[in-house]
Amino acid sequence: MVNIEVPAYWEQLDLEGLSGLLMVIGAPDTGKSTFARHLYTRLCALHERVAFIDGDIGQASLGPPTMMTLALRQGGETGFPPGGPRWRVFVGATSPRGHMLPTLIGVYKLARRAQELGAPVTVLDTTGLVAPEQGGPALKLAKVDLLEPTVVFAIRRGNELEPILGPLRRSARTRVVELPAASSVRPRDMLTRRAHRARLFTQYFAAAYPLEISWARLAVFPAPCFSRYQLVAMEDRRGFALALGIVLEVDHARKTVLLFTPAHSLSEVDALRVGDVWINPETGEDYRAGNESDRYWRDK
Repeated sequence: MVNIEVPAYWEQLDLEGLSGLLMVIGAPDTGKSTFARHLYTRLCALHERVAFIDGDIGQASLGPPTMMTLALRQGGETGFPPGGPRWRVFVGATSPRGHMLPTLIGVYKLARRAQELGAPVTVLDTTGLVAPEQGGPALKLAKVDLLEPTVVFAIRRGNELEPILGPLRRSARTRVVELPAASSVRPRDMLTRRAHRARLFTQYFAAAYPLEISWARLAVFPAPCFSRYQLVAMEDRRGFALALGIVLEVDHARKTVLLFTPAHSLSEVDALRVGDVWINPETGEDYRAGNESDRYWRDK
């Protein structure tokens, strides 16, 4: 994790007695994710078991983009990232826009799993989608209704969170803690964010190799409509993602798909889930980005 200056008002927060789900919201470039990680490390000094849910499918910190990840503190560690076991769900996109239902279902599954594992406190870092015209407030308020967080930490720069915070301030269903955006945060443009995703995909697929899978005996969600370089997840029977794969070839007659994947075994695979992202296997870049390397793969 990159070291940044921690504002004094973060350190002054009283975290004694906090339990349950702690939800962190904020627009991009406000320090939201950094605050979530800081919150996790401070809670590790207060609790033996702390869970962290990386719910930012576009700018992930605990796994490849398109996935949300639950991680659990292991032993006496106090730093980030957590070193314990991990569980993931595949949303199939790098933004909740157009994928809000899978986003809600996925974060609920991870929060429920954290409870099953006995974590008394869970930190949830959400995406930076807060714009009303893109459905941000509706999604955040739906998460509050579904997950029933003990506290919502709102990192705000101005009035951008008002459509979310307005009703929450007048409701007893959760406590709202509002904090100003961190002044040391450096804005990242679209190209920087895209490059970050490409690096994460490249790291994830560094040890990948071609693996043929027959879908005749597997469930395929939403349907077996594969295309070249499309991202696919292999899931267990509870719907947790075991691994990602990039489609290399499809044989409809044999009902097989050749995936470029780091998966070593298919023993626990119950289903395949087809995503809405296409990835260049060589560069990790979004196949639809439109640069020279993407045109190369489009023309092959």
